[in-house]
Amino acid sequence: MVLGKGSAMVDLAVLSLCLVLHFEMAHAATFTVGDANGWTFNTVGWPKGKRFRAGDTLVFNYSPGAHNVVAVNKASYSACKTPKGAKTYNSGSDQIKLAKGPNYFICNFAGHCESGTKVAVNAV
Repeated sequence: MVLGKGSAMVDLAVLSLCLVLHFEMAHAATFTVGDANGWTFNTVGWPKGKRFRAGDTLVFNYSPGAHNVVAVNKASYSACKTPKGAKTYNSGSDQIKLAKGPNYFICNFAGHCESGTKVAVNAV
């Protein structure tokens, strides 16, 4: 059976797509929020100088009962307020995959967000 140029073009397109997907998956990174200090006070500046991509994972390490992690929108992040229905994590070792664009997280324990237990990360 002889294949025409059209078939070869389709094969090349499929191969290219597979390579791009493999490249993207292979380069997903894992970041520990707050590095060795973990998710605690004054982590607001932790993302500075780091480059995040959609699909990267943030790991929030903390003592359960001392903190939590709440995924919020920009307004809630700025106001340190938890909107109704917000996803709350409280395992002490939460792993959250970044969506493309801005991602906002706060601790909603009284006074914690206001003390810098919050991060804003933009994933490209």
